[in-house]
Amino acid sequence: MLRPPARYLVIIDADGARTALLFTETREDAGEFDASSEEVAVMVKGLRPTLSADGAEWDRALAGSSRLDRQAAEVYTLDI
Repeated sequence: MLRPPARYLVIIDADGARTALLFTETREDAGEFDASSEEVAVMVKGLRPTLSADGAEWDRALAGSSRLDRQAAEVYTLDI
């Protein structure tokens, strides 16, 4: 069965390293990688982030992240 496409890219600090997290429309995990990779630059080209992942809609998806890290996160909505 195919996984739905990634809809959101969240760039968040995780233990001192910036991490890029991909999520589907329903905020299911779709991947994780180093935020300094070239792929991130390509994915966010021309997009503006929301500057927080502190909303209730992110509670389950980012349960392992601190409130401060979530407040500082960048959330990009990807074109699908």
